This record gives sequence, C-alpha cells and structure tokens, in this order.
Amino acid sequence: MLRLLLLCFFPALGFAQPEVNVGSKRFTESYILAEIVARTVERAGEARAAHRQGLGNTAILYSALKSGAIQLYPEYTGTIALELLGLRSVPDLAELNRELARHGLAAAIPLGFSNGYALAMLESRAGALGITRISDLAVHPELRLALSQEFLNRRDGWPALQRAYGLRFAEVRGLDHGLAYEALAGGQIDVIDVYSTDAKIARYSLRVLVDDRQFFPSYDAVILHRADWPATHPKSWQALQDMAGTISAERMMHMNAAAELSAVPFPKIAQDFLEGRFSASGASPQHERRSFLPALLGPDFGRLTAQHLLLVFASLALGIATGVPLGIWANRAPRARAWVLGGVGVLQTLPSLALLAFLIAALDRIGTVPAIIALFLYALLPIVRNTETGLAAVPHVLKDSATALGLEAGARLRLIELPLAARTILAGIKTSAVINVGTATIAAFVGAGGYGERIVAGLAVNDHALLLAGAVPAAAMALAVQWSFDLLDRLLLPRGLRQTRAHEP
Repeated sequence: MLRLLLLCFFPALGFAQPEVNVGSKRFTESYILAEIVARTVERAGEARAAHRQGLGNTAILYSALKSGAIQLYPEYTGTIALELLGLRSVPDLAELNRELARHGLAAAIPLGFSNGYALAMLESRAGALGITRISDLAVHPELRLALSQEFLNRRDGWPALQRAYGLRFAEVRGLDHGLAYEALAGGQIDVIDVYSTDAKIARYSLRVLVDDRQFFPSYDAVILHRADWPATHPKSWQALQDMAGTISAERMMHMNAAAELSAVPFPKIAQDFLEGRFSASGASPQHERRSFLPALLGPDFGRLTAQHLLLVFASLALGIATGVPLGIWANRAPRARAWVLGGVGVLQTLPSLALLAFLIAALDRIGTVPAIIALFLYALLPIVRNTETGLAAVPHVLKDSATALGLEAGARLRLIELPLAARTILAGIKTSAVINVGTATIAAFVGAGGYGERIVAGLAVNDHALLLAGAVPAAAMALAVQWSFDLLDRLLLPRGLRQTRAHEP
C-alpha cells in the first residue's frame, strides 16, 4: 500500500534505475579504471553507476564487495591470489574463480595489461652505487626506503620481499604513493615502490630494479565482482566484456600520465578512452594542466558540498541529542561524572582512520553511515564537557531560590539552569561543528564523499590544484559555521543574559 501511494504521488519512483557502485583504491590507475567501468555500465542504459572513489586499501574494498556496498572494482590477479585468498602462487583465472566462489565473488574480463610491483631509484643514484638488481640493495643498508602503506603491510609486499632477499635497512618509512616520486627527486629518500605502469618512472629518470629472484608474481588487471552481478545486469555485463584486452600497458601508462602529469580529471580520461582518443599504441590527446579555479568550481562542487553538509550536521544533531543529556547526567551524578567525561575523552583520542576501519567491520558496510557515526563520536566531548561545565557554573543561590519558589527539579533545570548555561553549551556545540567540518574530510576514505574526495584524489596524483579545491571550501565552511553560531548566540540569548555572562569574573 505504501509503495502504491508513493507511486501515485511520485511516479518516477516506479521507473527508477538500480544503482551500481563501482569502487576504486587510492592510486591513479585504480581511479581511472573504475571511472571507465562506471561509464561503461552507465552507457549500457540498464543501471545508474556511481564511482565510490578512493575507498582505501585492498582489505576495505574486499570487505565492501562482500557486503554488497559495491558490486565490482578493478583488481589484479596477484593481489587476489596472494593478498585476498592467501594462496602461495597465482593460478590461472579458472582456478582463481573456484577459490573466489566460496566467498560469492568472481574475477573476469582481463583488461589486457599487467601492472606489478617493483622497486626503483633515481638513475643517477643507482648508477653511482652500481645497483641494478633488488639483491644489490642488501650491501647498502644505509639507503633510505619509503614505501606505500599498503605495500608495507600486505603479504606479498615488503615483509615477504625483505625475507626473500635478506634485506636490512636502518630507515624504512611509510609514504603515500602520490608523494613518493617528489621526495625521491628531492633527495629525501633513496628507494620507493612503484607500479610498472607508473607514468612518472620516465619523467623522473628512475631505474626500475631487476627482480632477479622472481619474487613478484603476475598482476594482470581484471574486474573483481560479486558472483551474482552478471545475471542481474546482463546488458551491463556484456558491455564490460567488450573491454577485454582493449587496454595495453602503453595505453594505461599514457592514461596515468594524463592524470599525474597533466592533471586531467579522471572522468575526462575515461571519456577520452571510451571515445577512442587514446590510441592502441598509447598516444593520448593533449590537455591543458588544471588550474585552481576550474578545479574548485567543477561540476562535482554541488554534490560534494551537499555530502559534506550532511556529514557535519547529521553527526552534530546526533551529538547534541546524546551529548546534552550525558552532560546533564554528569552534572547530576557525581559518581558518574568521571566515567562519562573519561569515556568521551577516550573516544576523542582514537585515530580517525582506525575508528572508521572498526566501524566498517562492525557494520559490514562503507559509506555515509559509518562516517556519520564516527563524526558523532568525535562530536561528543565538547558538547558533554561544556554542558556539565555550564550547569556547574550556575550559582547555588539561584538554584535554592528556584527550589524555595516550589519549582521541581525538572522545571528548575528547564527554566533556570539550562538557560543560564546556554551560552557555554552553545560554545561546545559550535566547537564540535567546526571540528566536524575538518574531520569530515576523512569520510572520503570510506566512500561517503564530501570535500575529502578531492583531497584524496589530489594526493593520489600529487595535484596541488585539486588538493586546494578540497581544502579551501572545507576551511571556508568551517569559518561559515563558526560565524553562523556566533550569530545564533546573539539571536537566541537575551541581551541581559549575554551582558551578565560577559561581566562574570
């Protein structure tokens, strides 16, 4: 009955297309391939496609796929076999799918190129030290290594490579892949991990070290998807199958170069590829480098602003609804005060990404919900503490006078104490709101959107214009929120109360 009524008033609901969520990791190639997949699905006309950008590392994408938060994403056979399934070698696609079937997943549509891990140094530095192979690094423990966080921690990454080659280094640190090349060129580090299709290898004159012990397996690019998805979207699946073998290593390298060296937006690269403007040999169209203002006012500005506002104010509303009662309880129950304030204080100290990872595992989903819950937990401390502090500052004489007049505890709280503490409580809410505007940028790591989406993408390709296009509106929103609460303070609080509070010692 409810659906019938909705169709009567909103007929378009009955014809709404299902949405297909395509995920990507936080590096250039994954963004580009996911954008191509999403646009191919969209062109099939069977479903709307949404690209959930930069969702993090392999484990997060894998969990999102199994939970149904996304339906497919570009992956590599070596990663599937060694990292996700824990196999000792990389089998053929048929064997890989037999293993994936146990998890309700499948891998298909080899895209036509392989992109494996490698280690690289500046050509000049490697030449001076006579280093050509990975095994040569063993006699140079003084070298400084900077590796991506995922490579540092994955099973087929640094720990296994270190054992295979007997490598020992005094300094090995984690560094975002998009920033590593500039640090290497600047002489701050000596060795980084690279992907074989990285566009910056040639630009920075790097020497890719020979894997002389054949440690790295084959990493053929495929599409990892839910096993039931092709049957439910046959037209989209057929369109994706037409992509098989169409992307050579040279073509992929040129698309990566367009993003990293010319700062071409990922949707534009995908459009150029689908319209045949990247030739089979890899030649790419020429683009002007993106500047700040076009990046700031791009077509995604309205969507990202709406998402950021939703994250901030939904979490703030939950924080107010929970924090104010907790602050009242802490004020009314001395035995509970230490536990309440200590508890919300501990929540504030939790690393944001760790909290998000925990919530993803607990809720078995990515996107807006875990992001809002994380921001809500971070919003509690200023609201709870200021509520308790504001109520504690109400003079006992006024409380006693209200009691003498016959007011019950609830009425005294509502009519006397909360109004007198309102300015302090509002200051706590304002602090939480401003903090949440900045913290909400991490929501992009779990596919919840917001201005952080631009920041994460800018980090992936080291695009300063795109970074600023995310950071500047977030900072502007924080200032606007603070000014709005200052105005609210003047509008809601009576002038006499503001003056009285202002003259208190």
